[in-house]
Amino acid sequence: MAKAKKNGTYLNVCIDAKTYEALSELCKEAGQTKTIAVERAISDYINNYKKQKKLLLEMEAINEQERI
Repeated sequence: MAKAKKNGTYLNVCIDAKTYEALSELCKEAGQTKTIAVERAISDYINNYKKQKKLLLEMEAINEQERI
């Protein structure tokens, strides 16, 4: 049975050769594709960014309330 096609968009990037080698080695060790590894890394980065942004906004709101 053929693998279902992924609903995705291509992303072409140029990365440092050492970073690419590290990514390739990680994928070999983990038994996963570079696509999966990069998707997970980007997803984690975005989630962490959103958490940090939310925390910063909450801290700013607390500081604003303390000034009042």
